Amino acid sequence: MAGVAEATQNPTSTRIGIRGMHCAACVAKVEQVLFQTPGVMRASVNLASEEAFVEYVPGQASLTGIGAAVASIGFEMVERGETEEVEQQHRDEYLLLKKKLIVSAALTGVILLGAMTSLLSVLPLGAPVWLFVLTTPVQFWVGGQFYRSAWARARHGSSDMNTLIVVGTSAAYLYSTVAVFAPGFFATAGQQPQMYFDTAAVIITLILLGRLLEAKAKGRTTEALRRLIQLQPKTATLLQGGGEQEEIEEIEEIEEIIVPLDHVQVGDQVLIRPGEQIPVDGIVQAGSSAVDESMLTGESLPVEKQPGDTVTGATINTTGALTVLATKVGKETALARIIDLVRQAQGSKAPIQRLADRIAAYFVPVIIATAVVTFCLWLVLGPDPSLTFALMTFVAVLIIACPCSLGLATPTAIMVGTGRGADHGVLIKGGEILERAHTLTTVVFDKTGTLTTGKPAVTDILPSETVPERVALSSEELLRLAAGAEWQSEHPLGQAIVQQAKAQGLTLAPVESFVALAGHGVEARLEGKAVLIGSQRLLAQRGIQSGDMLGQSEALSREGKTPLYVVVNRRVVGLIAVADRLKPRAAEDVRRLQHMGLEAVMLTGDNRHTAQAIARQAGILRVVAEVLPEDKAAEIARLQDAGAAVAMVGDGINDAPALAQATIGIALGTGTDIAIEAADITLMRGELSGVSTAIALSRRTVQVIRQNLFWAFAYNTAGIPLAAGLLYPFFGILLDPRVAALAMALSSVSVLMNSLRLRTMRLE
Repeated sequence: MAGVAEATQNPTSTRIGIRGMHCAACVAKVEQVLFQTPGVMRASVNLASEEAFVEYVPGQASLTGIGAAVASIGFEMVERGETEEVEQQHRDEYLLLKKKLIVSAALTGVILLGAMTSLLSVLPLGAPVWLFVLTTPVQFWVGGQFYRSAWARARHGSSDMNTLIVVGTSAAYLYSTVAVFAPGFFATAGQQPQMYFDTAAVIITLILLGRLLEAKAKGRTTEALRRLIQLQPKTATLLQGGGEQEEIEEIEEIEEIIVPLDHVQVGDQVLIRPGEQIPVDGIVQAGSSAVDESMLTGESLPVEKQPGDTVTGATINTTGALTVLATKVGKETALARIIDLVRQAQGSKAPIQRLADRIAAYFVPVIIATAVVTFCLWLVLGPDPSLTFALMTFVAVLIIACPCSLGLATPTAIMVGTGRGADHGVLIKGGEILERAHTLTTVVFDKTGTLTTGKPAVTDILPSETVPERVALSSEELLRLAAGAEWQSEHPLGQAIVQQAKAQGLTLAPVESFVALAGHGVEARLEGKAVLIGSQRLLAQRGIQSGDMLGQSEALSREGKTPLYVVVNRRVVGLIAVADRLKPRAAEDVRRLQHMGLEAVMLTGDNRHTAQAIARQAGILRVVAEVLPEDKAAEIARLQDAGAAVAMVGDGINDAPALAQATIGIALGTGTDIAIEAADITLMRGELSGVSTAIALSRRTVQVIRQNLFWAFAYNTAGIPLAAGLLYPFFGILLDPRVAALAMALSSVSVLMNSLRLRTMRLE
């Protein structure tokens, strides 16, 4: 009952920053405490972006309570500001890391020289004391962040990778300090004191280097999102003092005020001059222009805009001035929603990541226990000096086992993968969808508006060859006459004829009379001729013989075209065929999917002959035709029952039930709210090539995630026994803790670099 109550209280979702996370174990702890917070319904924590998406029920949970829960385990919740503010914080953190690394590297270089040579022996107090002096700032100033994080976890009874680093380096540092200032302690234990200041310093320096490289690589994973954000204009020109009906010529009499974009409200009138970006979604009130919408739709040609047309924010006004009434501003604009969608997708979690999270939850305590057991065994069984030997294996196990790479394996690949999709106009709603898409076996296409252009067009103009020469018409004359008769028609087929005549630059004769014959055609009089345009059924009703055109009419019908007879003074003078044509690259896109091993299916409510004709042109072998819209979802379910993983490709509106039923719903859209909300994947450019791009991207991303997880697990599986000294009794091989630190740092960087390969992988 509690779940029902929560669901009825309209849960809200938010994105919050989590400060202090460094590994997969941190992610697991934060998620666990969020899930245990009353009122929180869902939570997903992303290490790569250092943030959490939380869905909670207001009244049962609050941001204050969520922040307190996060703080209770030693992490800090920070409000996510604008992306620019977040990036500035990351830059500041990066510069501080860089500063610390430079100091640490310089001091460590001197420490290494002092440990390996007699460089420091000539100084007062002797080399051991100077090694202590030089190492102390590295240990506690440079490594201070590790201590703070480890202490925050310890105060709340937990641990993370910082715990491993602090325990390991502190052991080496304290051991060496005792060797410098109390060497008698080792003498009583029968041990020869050793100093490992260089080990502690090198470990901290290398781990800091790894952190710096991680920070740099993480910044590159969000470049796609940054490019989208840069599309947003910063200011807008408001018009004040005029009503909605102001003519464009009177704009100079109206006060123009340039304001920051966040000051624009719904209902404001905005002036956009040629060459400027449109700052809001809105309706053109005055002026005419062509708008470049390529950044959202991929359409290379500017789109003509007149009063009454809609415009989308971030597109570019090219030729004329426009006055636009703002209908959506700020976070409600199409671009803002796309940015939010990409951001959520980059912060989401793929199912494959759950395994890593479950393991990470127990990883650090198990490693600490393993290190302690290793220390005890070598202290008892190890060669002399056994304390030194035990200490080195203890430190090596702690350092090499840090689960950084495990925590970064999946989220970095998801971030780069969804960003790469956004670059190609493919908006993927989350990591789960990106992963699921690689399992697809079948792609089902709607016909009208998906495989075809959705607009009828003239395909054939066939003058009769058997009429007397005095009434015979050329192709141009036949089209001109038919277009003149159809000029006043509102039927899409008639308008297709008119548009074709306009495209050919034909001059149409004035119409003397016009009658629309509902469901049959049109009847008109022009140039003194009685013109009739319509179907075979209309000719039969009027008692007109189709003559030699009947065979050609039937052939056109078999090709999925609609033949229209043109009759002049009761004599058939030709045929004009109209059809919804296949998109120019549709056949190529279908072949690409088939080459990828996917079956293509057409699902349409159109008649079987038309559907099969279009399917032949597209290269689709399986056709399910004459299906009512409400039955399309059932057809998808039938395919799934037969074992297929189905992607449904439609327009995102009338195909909504089928899109929801499919394993993956793919909507063709141009940035509209409906298209964005309708499916799991939205193809912003409206091109079918986006389908294969999305599937190929999914396959590549899952491949990279598996590689990352394999190497992360393999690294720890092989590295821990090696660090524990397993090979020493057989081959005399013992892993130096400094080498362990380098390996640990490089493992995280290698995972990040492998994920970044997705930015350049071929998607086919």
